[in-house]
Amino acid sequence: MIIDEVEIKTANLDHHGLIAAICHDVDLIERINKLIGSSDPRRVVSPGEAVVAMILNGLGFANRRLYLTPQFFESKPIERLLRKNFKASDFDDHALGKALDEIAEYGPDRLFGEVAFEIAINKNLLGKDAYTDTTSYSTNGEYSTEEPGTIDITYGYSKDKRPDLKQVMMSLVTTGSAQIPIWMQPLSGNSADSKALLETAQRVQSFQSQLKIRTQFRWVMDAAAYSANNLIELNSCLWIIRVPERIKEASDLLQLDDSVFIWQDCDNGYKVAAHESQYADIRQRWIIVFSQQAYLREITTLQRNIQKISIVLEKKLWHLKNKLFTCEADATQWMIDLKKQFPLFSIIYTVDEEKKHIKRGRPSTASEAIAIGYVINATHQKNEAVIANLSRCKGRFIIATNDLDSISFTDKDVLIAYKEQQQVERGFRFLKDPWFMLDTFFLKTKRRVAALMAVMTLCLLIYNLAQHTLRQSLFEQQETIPDQKGKPTTRPTMRWVFQLFEGISIIYLNDENDLVSNLTQLRIRIIRIFGDRAKQIYGIT
Repeated sequence: MIIDEVEIKTANLDHHGLIAAICHDVDLIERINKLIGSSDPRRVVSPGEAVVAMILNGLGFANRRLYLTPQFFESKPIERLLRKNFKASDFDDHALGKALDEIAEYGPDRLFGEVAFEIAINKNLLGKDAYTDTTSYSTNGEYSTEEPGTIDITYGYSKDKRPDLKQVMMSLVTTGSAQIPIWMQPLSGNSADSKALLETAQRVQSFQSQLKIRTQFRWVMDAAAYSANNLIELNSCLWIIRVPERIKEASDLLQLDDSVFIWQDCDNGYKVAAHESQYADIRQRWIIVFSQQAYLREITTLQRNIQKISIVLEKKLWHLKNKLFTCEADATQWMIDLKKQFPLFSIIYTVDEEKKHIKRGRPSTASEAIAIGYVINATHQKNEAVIANLSRCKGRFIIATNDLDSISFTDKDVLIAYKEQQQVERGFRFLKDPWFMLDTFFLKTKRRVAALMAVMTLCLLIYNLAQHTLRQSLFEQQETIPDQKGKPTTRPTMRWVFQLFEGISIIYLNDENDLVSNLTQLRIRIIRIFGDRAKQIYGIT
């Protein structure tokens, strides 16, 4: 637009300046360039700059694919977010693809681990506990070409409920109050959790030794990691793992009456009781946990399922009256098999001989009916004893730990530590949000798929760092900002803050002077929290 011979252009800054500021504050570009990339003077975009560009795209929440990154930057003040003399077209397929290839060559898990550990140590964000889990990502394309040393993109158990698609998997490790990821590892699509979780823990421990980090994590994992072999392999470190109910000792323990346990009340309807186990010949504490909320939810589901099963069984028994068996033994065996299918019910039955007159018409008083087979007459009722045992298990689960210091690490502390396993699950929800960078992969090679997974996890790292920075500052300064309902909060999500920053633009006048528009007092207050680089990007003195 031209007004009085003054050419006016605009660019959307929005929340992207906060992301760029966090990337700058942790020296992300420099850290990546130190590890990978060539010093070719003809190179326009360094690998670190390419990664930050992908992070800005991914955290733009526009669901824009990587090959559209130039289009993303067409409407952004790229000189403020990265550096001057960049054009949007510089971030084309070649520039981003080359960076992904270099990440793949170096090792996606190795590069991410070195960068993430350095940042966590520098920011003092390493916690005592490390939380690890796995997830799967659906892929599009055949990926049939052999690529030595790469993950296998194939069919496996799909956590996305898409067994029709090939997939890759990823293990993730988070830690500390900021819940930042400190390790990620691309996995083949058919990887088993029981093996992958153990390997991830062992690789991180080896990596810590290489970095000469003396403090070792206490590993928190889900039930897939609990097996005799895994516990023996992990016994050199501390761990907290949920015990699966398939283990007979655990199943029997969960069915015991409440009066057997010495319960300790916890917050939010929880209570815990201690039990010592020698499973896999390893001395460990088992913490039996009862959740009132989970109990009410599970007992309601159980009662609803019993009602449904009762209706099905009643129909079967009704139709059974018309089923003719050739011998009494067949009828009896049929009922034995039926009882196994419905363990929650007691089925009372009789096998009766079915007789019939051979001649047609009204039989005479002297004629006798001839046996032609056997029929079953049955009724059913709830098996109260079995249902009572099953009901006692509801709302209960067991957490095991080989940390036997119950004084400094109480049973309640074990529960609190295990519940923080949710932080890695929240990380997966973030990474798989359809408004994030991607929810399926469209890259051409397996190597680039693995490399992109590292970039995705860097997005999560930057997002959680930004959120922790904001929340920590608000807490220390005893300040608040309004949440989505206009109520004051000290724990806003960055997603909400990103929405608050919608509409901030850069106005260019004759390509010489520029102005920042729509800066409210609330936005300025948030920008100041993110430091000098953020203030520079948004033009605040």
